[in-house]
Amino acid sequence: MISDFVKGRRKLDYPEAVQRGITLHRAIDEFTDRHEASREAKLVFRPAYRLYAGAIVDVIYDHFLAADEQEFTESSLHGFSGGVYQTLHQHLDLLPERFARMYPYMKEQNWLFHYRSRWGTEKSLGGLVRRSRYLTESDTAFRLFEEHYQLLGDCYRHFWAEIKPFAAAYLAGLTDPEKKP
Repeated sequence: MISDFVKGRRKLDYPEAVQRGITLHRAIDEFTDRHEASREAKLVFRPAYRLYAGAIVDVIYDHFLAADEQEFTESSLHGFSGGVYQTLHQHLDLLPERFARMYPYMKEQNWLFHYRSRWGTEKSLGGLVRRSRYLTESDTAFRLFEEHYQLLGDCYRHFWAEIKPFAAAYLAGLTDPEKKP
Protein backbone atom coordinates (compact mmCIF):
# COMPACT_ATOMS: atom_id res chain seq x y z
CA MET A 1 0.00 0.00 0.00
CA ILE A 2 2.79 2.46 0.77
CA SER A 3 5.26 1.63 -1.99
CA ASP A 4 4.37 4.63 -4.16
CA PHE A 5 5.17 6.86 -1.18
CA VAL A 6 8.58 5.32 -0.43
CA LYS A 7 11.23 6.48 -2.88
CA GLY A 8 14.48 4.75 -3.74
CA ARG A 9 16.56 3.37 -0.91
CA ARG A 10 14.16 4.77 1.72
CA LYS A 11 12.64 1.29 1.69
CA LEU A 12 15.64 0.22 3.80
CA ASP A 13 14.17 2.31 6.65
CA TYR A 14 11.38 -0.27 7.03
CA PRO A 15 11.23 -3.73 8.58
CA GLU A 16 12.20 -6.63 6.31
CA ALA A 17 8.60 -7.73 5.65
CA VAL A 18 7.64 -4.22 4.53
CA GLN A 19 10.77 -4.07 2.35
CA ARG A 20 9.63 -7.29 0.65
CA GLY A 21 6.20 -5.74 0.06
CA ILE A 22 7.75 -2.62 -1.46
CA THR A 23 10.02 -4.75 -3.66
CA LEU A 24 7.03 -6.82 -4.80
CA HIS A 25 5.00 -3.68 -5.53
CA ARG A 26 7.83 -2.25 -7.62
CA ALA A 27 8.16 -5.50 -9.58
CA ILE A 28 4.40 -5.50 -10.21
CA ASP A 29 4.57 -1.87 -11.39
CA GLU A 30 7.38 -2.73 -13.79
CA PHE A 31 5.54 -5.80 -15.10
CA THR A 32 2.39 -3.71 -15.53
CA ASP A 33 4.18 -0.96 -17.45
CA ARG A 34 5.76 -3.47 -19.85
CA HIS A 35 2.65 -5.59 -20.42
CA GLU A 36 1.11 -5.37 -23.88
CA ALA A 37 -2.44 -5.08 -22.48
CA SER A 38 -1.40 -2.11 -20.33
CA ARG A 39 0.26 -0.43 -23.30
CA GLU A 40 -2.98 -0.87 -25.24
CA ALA A 41 -5.08 0.51 -22.37
CA LYS A 42 -2.77 3.53 -22.02
CA LEU A 43 -3.45 4.44 -25.66
CA VAL A 44 -7.01 5.33 -24.64
CA PHE A 45 -5.77 7.98 -22.18
CA ARG A 46 -2.42 9.08 -23.62
CA PRO A 47 -3.72 11.84 -25.97
CA ALA A 48 -5.37 13.67 -23.07
CA TYR A 49 -3.09 12.69 -20.17
CA ARG A 50 0.29 11.83 -21.68
CA LEU A 51 2.64 10.47 -18.99
CA TYR A 52 -0.24 10.11 -16.51
CA ALA A 53 -1.95 7.53 -18.74
CA GLY A 54 -0.26 4.76 -16.74
CA ALA A 55 -1.54 6.08 -13.41
CA ILE A 56 -5.04 6.28 -14.86
CA VAL A 57 -4.82 2.71 -16.13
CA ASP A 58 -3.77 1.62 -12.62
CA VAL A 59 -7.02 3.11 -11.26
CA ILE A 60 -9.01 1.46 -14.06
CA TYR A 61 -7.42 -1.92 -13.34
CA ASP A 62 -8.31 -1.44 -9.66
CA HIS A 63 -11.93 -1.01 -10.74
CA PHE A 64 -11.96 -4.17 -12.82
CA LEU A 65 -10.21 -6.17 -10.08
CA ALA A 66 -12.69 -5.00 -7.43
CA ALA A 67 -15.59 -5.84 -9.76
CA ASP A 68 -14.10 -9.19 -10.88
CA GLU A 69 -16.50 -11.83 -9.56
CA GLN A 70 -13.79 -14.47 -10.04
CA GLU A 71 -11.71 -12.62 -7.42
CA PHE A 72 -14.22 -10.91 -5.13
CA THR A 73 -17.87 -11.13 -4.33
CA GLU A 74 -19.31 -7.94 -2.93
CA SER A 75 -19.15 -9.47 0.53
CA SER A 76 -15.59 -10.78 0.22
CA LEU A 77 -14.38 -7.44 -1.13
CA HIS A 78 -15.98 -5.72 1.84
CA GLY A 79 -14.18 -8.11 4.19
CA PHE A 80 -10.88 -7.76 2.33
CA SER A 81 -11.10 -3.95 2.44
CA GLY A 82 -11.81 -4.00 6.17
CA GLY A 83 -8.85 -6.31 6.73
CA VAL A 84 -6.53 -3.99 4.82
CA TYR A 85 -7.68 -0.97 6.85
CA GLN A 86 -7.26 -2.92 10.08
CA THR A 87 -3.70 -3.91 9.12
CA LEU A 88 -2.84 -0.34 8.16
CA HIS A 89 -4.30 0.94 11.42
CA GLN A 90 -2.09 -1.48 13.37
CA HIS A 91 0.98 -0.03 11.65
CA LEU A 92 0.23 3.69 11.61
CA ASP A 93 3.77 4.35 12.85
CA LEU A 94 5.17 2.91 9.59
CA LEU A 95 3.05 4.96 7.20
CA PRO A 96 4.90 7.61 5.20
CA GLU A 97 3.66 11.12 6.02
CA ARG A 98 1.82 11.69 2.73
CA PHE A 99 0.09 8.31 2.93
CA ALA A 100 -0.72 8.83 6.62
CA ARG A 101 -2.51 12.11 5.76
CA MET A 102 -4.54 10.37 3.05
CA TYR A 103 -5.29 7.17 4.99
CA PRO A 104 -8.17 8.47 7.20
CA TYR A 105 -10.09 9.55 4.07
CA MET A 106 -9.31 6.25 2.35
CA LYS A 107 -10.69 4.30 5.29
CA GLU A 108 -13.67 6.55 6.03
CA GLN A 109 -14.79 6.57 2.38
CA ASN A 110 -13.78 2.90 1.87
CA TRP A 111 -11.90 3.54 -1.34
CA LEU A 112 -10.88 -0.09 -1.77
CA PHE A 113 -14.48 -1.29 -1.74
CA HIS A 114 -15.81 1.57 -3.85
CA TYR A 115 -13.41 0.85 -6.70
CA ARG A 116 -16.03 -1.79 -7.50
CA SER A 117 -18.48 0.84 -8.73
CA ARG A 118 -18.13 3.24 -11.61
CA TRP A 119 -19.00 6.04 -9.18
CA GLY A 120 -16.12 5.01 -6.91
CA THR A 121 -13.76 4.84 -9.87
CA GLU A 122 -14.84 8.34 -10.91
CA LYS A 123 -14.07 9.57 -7.38
CA SER A 124 -10.72 7.80 -7.45
CA LEU A 125 -9.76 9.47 -10.72
CA GLY A 126 -10.64 12.81 -9.11
CA GLY A 127 -8.38 11.92 -6.18
CA LEU A 128 -5.56 11.15 -8.58
CA VAL A 129 -5.92 14.65 -10.03
CA ARG A 130 -5.92 16.25 -6.56
CA ARG A 131 -2.71 14.42 -5.60
CA SER A 132 -0.90 15.06 -8.89
CA ARG A 133 1.16 18.07 -9.71
CA TYR A 134 0.23 18.53 -13.36
CA LEU A 135 -3.29 17.17 -13.86
CA THR A 136 -6.17 19.62 -13.78
CA GLU A 137 -9.27 17.50 -14.44
CA SER A 138 -10.52 13.91 -14.43
CA ASP A 139 -13.79 14.27 -16.34
CA THR A 140 -12.11 13.34 -19.62
CA ALA A 141 -10.54 10.24 -18.06
CA PHE A 142 -13.89 9.10 -16.71
CA ARG A 143 -15.60 9.74 -20.06
CA LEU A 144 -12.90 7.72 -21.86
CA PHE A 145 -13.27 4.97 -19.25
CA GLU A 146 -17.00 4.80 -19.94
CA GLU A 147 -16.59 4.98 -23.73
CA HIS A 148 -13.93 2.24 -23.82
CA TYR A 149 -15.24 0.12 -20.95
CA GLN A 150 -15.29 -3.16 -22.92
CA LEU A 151 -11.80 -2.65 -24.37
CA LEU A 152 -10.37 -1.68 -20.98
CA GLY A 153 -12.05 -4.69 -19.37
CA ASP A 154 -10.51 -6.94 -22.02
CA CYS A 155 -7.09 -5.38 -21.33
CA TYR A 156 -7.55 -6.01 -17.60
CA ARG A 157 -8.51 -9.67 -18.13
CA HIS A 158 -5.50 -10.27 -20.41
CA PHE A 159 -3.21 -8.54 -17.94
CA TRP A 160 -4.68 -10.20 -14.81
CA ALA A 161 -4.25 -13.68 -16.24
CA GLU A 162 -0.48 -13.04 -16.34
CA ILE A 163 0.19 -10.72 -13.39
CA LYS A 164 -1.40 -12.99 -10.80
CA PRO A 165 0.99 -15.95 -11.36
CA PHE A 166 3.92 -13.54 -11.82
CA ALA A 167 3.23 -11.87 -8.46
CA ALA A 168 2.79 -15.21 -6.68
CA ALA A 169 6.09 -16.54 -8.06
CA TYR A 170 7.91 -13.28 -7.33
CA LEU A 171 6.64 -13.22 -3.75
CA ALA A 172 7.67 -16.86 -3.30
CA GLY A 173 11.15 -15.89 -4.51
CA LEU A 174 11.31 -13.02 -2.01
CA THR A 175 10.44 -15.27 0.92
CA ASP A 176 12.41 -18.32 -0.30
CA PRO A 177 15.40 -17.47 -2.55
CA GLU A 178 15.42 -21.02 -3.94
CA LYS A 179 12.01 -20.31 -5.51
CA LYS A 180 13.14 -17.05 -7.15
CA PRO A 181 11.73 -16.86 -10.71
